Amino acid sequence: MFGLSILLAIGVFSAYKLDALSAERESLKEDYSLSNSVSLGLFSIDAWQDRISVVIRSQLHDFHITPAQKKDLQATVEKEMHGLVRKTVNEINRPQKSLGGKLKKLAFNALVDSAELQAQVRPFARTIVAKVASPKSERRLKRIAGSKFTQLTSQIYDSVRVANDTVTKYMYQKYKVSNPVAFNKRINGQLALIDTQQICYVAGLIGSILAALTLWFALRKQVQLQTVLFVFALLFALLLLVTGSVIPVIEVDARIRSLELQLLGEKIVFQNQVLFYQSKSIVGIVGTLLSQPKPDTIVVGILILLFILVLPLLRLIAKGIYVLSPKKIAENGVVRYLTFELHKWDMADVMVVGMLMTYIGLNGILKSQLSALNIQDKTLQVMTDNGTSLQPGFYIFAGYVVFAAILSQILKRVSSHDQL
Repeated sequence: MFGLSILLAIGVFSAYKLDALSAERESLKEDYSLSNSVSLGLFSIDAWQDRISVVIRSQLHDFHITPAQKKDLQATVEKEMHGLVRKTVNEINRPQKSLGGKLKKLAFNALVDSAELQAQVRPFARTIVAKVASPKSERRLKRIAGSKFTQLTSQIYDSVRVANDTVTKYMYQKYKVSNPVAFNKRINGQLALIDTQQICYVAGLIGSILAALTLWFALRKQVQLQTVLFVFALLFALLLLVTGSVIPVIEVDARIRSLELQLLGEKIVFQNQVLFYQSKSIVGIVGTLLSQPKPDTIVVGILILLFILVLPLLRLIAKGIYVLSPKKIAENGVVRYLTFELHKWDMADVMVVGMLMTYIGLNGILKSQLSALNIQDKTLQVMTDNGTSLQPGFYIFAGYVVFAAILSQILKRVSSHDQL
């Protein structure tokens, strides 16, 4: 009894730590998902505006008229000025009816040589281009373009900047970081540590039960100890049932790992954009179903609560009553039914299969949908991640199902009350 008590204490401690770690992990993942939500990043007008502003302002800061651009600009100016001169000459030389018009035409032809005027276009255009391309003019152009761009970005029609800034400030203060890179690094480091600790405590819980079964096997010929051993086994089964029900059994995590868009020779980058995150335990699933306004979901929640949680608990209690009570109580019809017949309605094993099939289905759907978003192009690159996984709660609940089946077989072999 002392050895079994120690093993039970180890199991309880491991279950307690698993529950605490699961709650901490879920909190970290929710904070990570909120801070990196696609609604505050890739789907946010403000986020795009900030990134595009950086690109535009960088282009403005580095703007200089190159020799090739000067050549093109001069050719354009010359073309326009030649056209303007031709238009002016044609306008003056057209037939004039008034005396003033005829005098102007006569004076123009006498004083102005149109061919000489056309010859002056090139040096004049060169002077204009030199003025435009001067450092002073470039600085002025940058100021004008910058002010116009600022006016444009101030016209925001759908802004989440206030909400985003509030969330970001709260998260950074909570985790004592100052930028998104440090925040993501801190969260990922803590999650990796928790995952390692969870493995250790799952091993501690399962290991304590295996050790208890080994001790029971070693003492299988000690008839006087079978009742005590069976009661301890029921406590271990209860521990598995409760732990597997309250800690997460499945986690759905879909995200865009990175999106890189080439714009004006520079990259616009979004990283770790969480599309969807949800983590649920069996108790959480029941609570979600019961909280829905639809009658059909409430009915499903009640059925899961009854056949997955309540009936297994009643079976364990009934087995305990059967082995500990006097023969008169143990042979009671209700007690015997709950002990030996209720397994027909116990759907814990069905729940394990259902959770496994749900995981396979969700994982397949997400993998297919996310793979369709993967793009590898010269101007756009998108990479996605599917983090859907089974959590420790699933393995512990599955362990309960196996352990309960073993106990039922053992109880059948010693089903006569006077043998226990």
